[in-house]
Amino acid sequence: MEQSSASPPDITALLTAWSQGDEQARDQLLPLVYNELREIAHRYLSHERRDHTLQTTALVHEAYLRLVDQRAVQWQNKAHFFGVAAQLMRRILIDYARSHQTAKRGQGTVKLSLDEAVNVADERAADLLALNDALGDLAKFDPQKSHVVELKFFGGLTVEEIAEVLGVSIATVVRQWRLAKAWLYQELGKEAE
Repeated sequence: MEQSSASPPDITALLTAWSQGDEQARDQLLPLVYNELREIAHRYLSHERRDHTLQTTALVHEAYLRLVDQRAVQWQNKAHFFGVAAQLMRRILIDYARSHQTAKRGQGTVKLSLDEAVNVADERAADLLALNDALGDLAKFDPQKSHVVELKFFGGLTVEEIAEVLGVSIATVVRQWRLAKAWLYQELGKEAE
C-alpha cells in the first residue's frame, strides 16, 4: 500500500488491517491521521486561554497512545476512527479538568451555559465536569444525542462528519444537536440554581 496518499480508502484499509492485528498498518496510520487529530485537538484548545498548560501536541499524543492501546476495536472506516479519537480526547480533557479541580479544591466556581463552556479555562474545570456529568445523564436515556454533543463539542467535528460517524443524515444530526443543546441548557441551569 502506498503511503503518500492520505485518501480515505488508504486510511480505511490500514484501519482494517490494524483491526486484524497488523501492527505495521497501525504504524503507517499515524502520519496519515496526525494532522486531522491535531485539527480536532486544536479546535477545542483554541478556546482555552493562551497560557493553558495542556497543549495541542500533548493532547494528540495522549489520544493516539490511547487509540493504539485499543485491543478489540473493529475499525469500520476513517469516520469511526476519528469518532473514537474525539471520545478519547473528551476523556483526556475531563481527566485534566478533574485534576485541576482537585488541585484548586476550596475555591468557588461559577456555572456556565453550554455556549460559555466553549471558553473553559483551568479555573472553570468544575463547569467542564458539570457538562460531562450532564452528558452522562443524557446518555442514559438518549445515547445518540449525547454522542452528537460529544463529537461536536469535544471532538470539534462538523455536522457532516458527525453524520458520517453515526451513519445518519445531516438533518438528523442538526435536529439531535438542537434538542440535546436545549436539554443541556436546562440541566446546566438547574445546577446553577
